Amino acid sequence: LAIPFLSLSLPSFHPCLPASGVRLEREREVREGEGAIVFQPSPQCCRRPRREKMMQEPWGAAGVGTRPCKSAPCSPLKPALPARADSFHTMHKVPLGDTPYVRAKRVQLVDKDPEKAIALFWAAINTGDRVDSALKDMAIVMKQQNRSEEAIEAIRSLRSRCSEQAQESLDNILLDLYKKCGRLDDQIALLKHKLHLIQQGMAFNGKRTKTARSQGRKFQVSVEQEATRLLGNLGWALMQQDNFAEAEAAYRRALLIGPDNNKMCNLGICLMKQGRVGEARETLKRVRPAMTDGPRGVDSHLKAFERAQEMLCDLEESKTTGDDGRGEGDQRWPSGIFFPGSSSSSS
Repeated sequence: LAIPFLSLSLPSFHPCLPASGVRLEREREVREGEGAIVFQPSPQCCRRPRREKMMQEPWGAAGVGTRPCKSAPCSPLKPALPARADSFHTMHKVPLGDTPYVRAKRVQLVDKDPEKAIALFWAAINTGDRVDSALKDMAIVMKQQNRSEEAIEAIRSLRSRCSEQAQESLDNILLDLYKKCGRLDDQIALLKHKLHLIQQGMAFNGKRTKTARSQGRKFQVSVEQEATRLLGNLGWALMQQDNFAEAEAAYRRALLIGPDNNKMCNLGICLMKQGRVGEARETLKRVRPAMTDGPRGVDSHLKAFERAQEMLCDLEESKTTGDDGRGEGDQRWPSGIFFPGSSSSSS
């Protein structure tokens, strides 16, 4: 039997066949009607993965977003998105809405215009829109703009409009402002007031712990940790007033709650300032060189320890030359040697 020659009467670019197996010249050798079978591709034939279709497309018909070279085809290139002007973290901090407080927050964080933000925070407070947050944020921006005295007066005059839950945060902001302005009397009075609240069980709104922030991270603070932090700050402020006896008492109370290398070093300085060099030496010997002091990590006290040791060596040398470390010899160490903030490891 004569079997007619079979041919596929298909265009060479049909996507269902590989380009290497289709030649237009051979298809035209056999005419339709001479036994040729016309191939009708079924719909299932064209249902292939997207990558297979791309592999069989002619090189000259590169679509938009594909590479026009004759190398191995790949996925279409995605158009580059324009960079956002504001980082995710900045935008994440801006609350939603169009209230006076939200507008002030957007100007502060997005527009980076602190003076305009202060005016808008004032407007939010006057309209009663989130007064707690508006007053705290305004005071912080004022401090950054070296307007700490204005921030102090604003908190003092407007804190009565804030809720009871916001009073503790306002006190903490006031402590920083007092410290920056050098208002030691106000700072000491407020520290003693906060310690009294802890003693009466009224701190943290009656709770045993609170959530604090440091360098963008949240962590839990217990009442005991807050007490030792406040006592350390009180001891430092008292040392600035040369009230070393009360400063010593504050540091000893803090160390009874829990060990802290920074406070131990400052206690040694208090003792040296009172001429009790032997006690200071024994105190510094109790400083442990590898201890984690709060969120600042391991050995955060090293600078304080080195200065205390230098002071101890100077006092011992002066003793051998006839100076007992008191009187005029005491004036060699200015108040700056007490390294502000070293005792407040949690602040």
